[in-house]
Amino acid sequence: MRVLIVEDDVKMASLLMTGLREEGFDPDVAHAGERGLSMATEQPYDAVVLDRMLPGIDGLTLCRRLRQQGNQVPVLMLTALGETADLVTGLEAGADDYLPKPFAFEELFARLRALARRPPLTSVSTVEVGDLRLDRSTHRVWRGGVEISLSAREFDLLDALMRRPDDVLTRDQLLMYCWKGTQARSNVVDAYIRYLRQKIDRPFDTISIETVRGAGYRFRADGGSATD
Repeated sequence: MRVLIVEDDVKMASLLMTGLREEGFDPDVAHAGERGLSMATEQPYDAVVLDRMLPGIDGLTLCRRLRQQGNQVPVLMLTALGETADLVTGLEAGADDYLPKPFAFEELFARLRALARRPPLTSVSTVEVGDLRLDRSTHRVWRGGVEISLSAREFDLLDALMRRPDDVLTRDQLLMYCWKGTQARSNVVDAYIRYLRQKIDRPFDTISIETVRGAGYRFRADGGSATD
């Protein structure tokens, strides 16, 4: 797994390089944002470990420019800024994951491997999983040939789930994607999951959103199985 480290702190970059190599990764390093953007653009990487606080082009700007170029390499952002608002800003800039400093190397390795297993986010307007189809450009949803009416929040929640079929998304992740860091509690996610199930599953005798106890929710990659 080829990993690009973009970190201006020489000591931290060295620690990351050593740790990743010992764990079987193949890391490169850039000590400035401009160099990191150039390397990520010119070479294929499986993931980028990106420091947020960089001189010149900072991590947020670098990530936005990658996404504007259509580069969907998974980005794990590292930062000493660990507040919810900082996390939201990083995700909205295009980061796939966010790890506050200080961190455990074991968690970093696990998160990188999880990112490598994820299918890339699609930039097209229409997403299809099984017989469920979602159109972002028109905010319309169909199961088979039947159109389903959803509220704006229900649509955002379904979009987040369908973009990562078979991935477990935690309540906190769904809050970040759909509630943009507002003070909503995690139980609001549970409530909207119930609303979604009542609209996209129960009328069709299917189960597409699975509860993963102690972890979060998962959208079935086959679009839903028949209920008993």
